Amino acid sequence: MKALRIGITIGLRSPDESLWVNGIKQNALNLACVLQASPLGHRVQLVNTTDVPITGQLPWDLKTFPVVTLEAALKDLDVLIELGGGISEAHSLQLKAAGTRLVSYCCGSEYVVVLESILFGRPLWPNGVYMNRHYDEIWVIPQVANNSLSFIQTLRRCPAKVVPFVWDPRWLESSVAALPHGARYQPGRAAKRLAVMEPNMDVVKACIYPILIAEAAFRARPELIEFLNVCSAKHLAEQSREFQLLMFQLDIVNAGKATFLGRYDTANFLGEHADAVISNQWDNPLNYFYFDVCWLGYPLVHNAGMCKELGYYYEGNDVEAGARQLLQLLQRHDDAATEYAARQRELLRAHTAANPELVARYDELLAGLLTG
Repeated sequence: MKALRIGITIGLRSPDESLWVNGIKQNALNLACVLQASPLGHRVQLVNTTDVPITGQLPWDLKTFPVVTLEAALKDLDVLIELGGGISEAHSLQLKAAGTRLVSYCCGSEYVVVLESILFGRPLWPNGVYMNRHYDEIWVIPQVANNSLSFIQTLRRCPAKVVPFVWDPRWLESSVAALPHGARYQPGRAAKRLAVMEPNMDVVKACIYPILIAEAAFRARPELIEFLNVCSAKHLAEQSREFQLLMFQLDIVNAGKATFLGRYDTANFLGEHADAVISNQWDNPLNYFYFDVCWLGYPLVHNAGMCKELGYYYEGNDVEAGARQLLQLLQRHDDAATEYAARQRELLRAHTAANPELVARYDELLAGLLTG
């Protein structure tokens, strides 16, 4: 296979858009890192599908990760990977006429989003739904394959493949460079500040089980816990009577040791307010959030089965198992904090462009796309 001209779509909302608005821009940039690392020397560009102007205000190096308009890319690509911005029927036909192979890269739990929109009256397609039938392949990251692969494959009438999850620490490192200690974990507190940072936007990543894990540990050894901060939960604490009633069943809440906050970016919050993180997911067992937490050296209690080797793992929704892991780290983590941090980084590099096997796997996928 020769070097390819590859585009990865993004959908800019503003000329100076932050990488931390959501994970989509990071997804696109991380994939670009891996494709650029190919020894074949692919030319990789980000393709903006909106009318927002492309300026130097974007938070990445445009020389390393150039951005072009969709119109400019229509006749200049061998492969277009639709990831962060959708393309229309007309543009799809133009690309196909130019010989471009089209890939739909799925990095979200699309089935869950659609199902919740149907069941709970959350409008999703105000202008009607468009299912593109012109893709050559669908690429699905492994953590969403169980709930979304067949859903997407059936509706888009196209074969789907599970592809490796990719990540890169450079965006995190640039965001923490000016923070005290680079926002890395600092051992030494006798009683730890716990953080729960689930987005609470759907059932996939919500705060209830992490709070219960903190509660179980607090009942057993209250002196080990200074405080519990639950982020992205202020609206629940203020507006949901059911959430309020549930929380007042808990000792840690009634002792005044828990607070429910708005949304914060991971690194800044951890650097200022946390010593350990408790997490829970439902059918989404890989996440940039876990990687960011562990890269910075924070102990993470989690149930993500696709990265059991990271942090402190517990199975399923087993609160007691999660509490045992939490109590273990509260008592012992600082004794091996340096070794823990080094081990997390070693493990995480397997998901980056520094892993030649990962780079080779994506070249295999591209070769199969061209010959398929």
